[in-house]
Amino acid sequence: MSESVTAVHVVTIDGPSGSGKGTIAALLARELGWAFLDSGALYRLTALAALNQGVDFADTAALAVVATTLDVQFLPAEDGLVILLAGERVGDSLRTEEVGAMASRVAALPAVRAALLQRQRDFARHPGLVADGRDMGTVVFPDATVKVFLTASAEERAKRRFEQLHSKGINASFDRLLADIQARDERDSQRTVAPLRPADDAIILDSTQMTIQEVFAAVMVQMRLKGLA
Repeated sequence: MSESVTAVHVVTIDGPSGSGKGTIAALLARELGWAFLDSGALYRLTALAALNQGVDFADTAALAVVATTLDVQFLPAEDGLVILLAGERVGDSLRTEEVGAMASRVAALPAVRAALLQRQRDFARHPGLVADGRDMGTVVFPDATVKVFLTASAEERAKRRFEQLHSKGINASFDRLLADIQARDERDSQRTVAPLRPADDAIILDSTQMTIQEVFAAVMVQMRLKGLA
């Protein structure tokens, strides 16, 4: 592991799709004034770039090239994070079900994961980094200071996604969302490279019956125990 990774405090928030890990990680990064890595965005950006370029998703070598040459910028803004792909701002297009499904497929490819590994590690900088994803604590930052694995039932995660889409005026089928989440869970947990699982030293939080504030408070307890808050 590079010196920059070992010299900087890193907190990893891993978990399945819809568990709330991105929300908690962003809140924590703002609270601490640390850098923030949404690793899922990198895989979604790879999938989106491949879709835009008309790349065959059965062509592993071509997808690895897309990942290696990904032209992306993460720019801080008052309302969050602005992401530029090939110089163009991407927002809701990253969160479509199609891109999410393709990102899950792309993330299962060893060549793509290898291409993005160092790019993710390069986000670690002083005073610290909060990284969310599926293998942050197991593969990308195995020496992280604090590791959290955030989960929730598939039904609860589908409900959250359904309500999120509904609030944006987007029609969606709860049953379809649930089926997609269950399929993604199986794909992510069964893949041979970096399967979705808690690190051996991770704190596991089931947020099914918890509010965002309760989850955040639980994570902050762990931060204080490590003297980081």
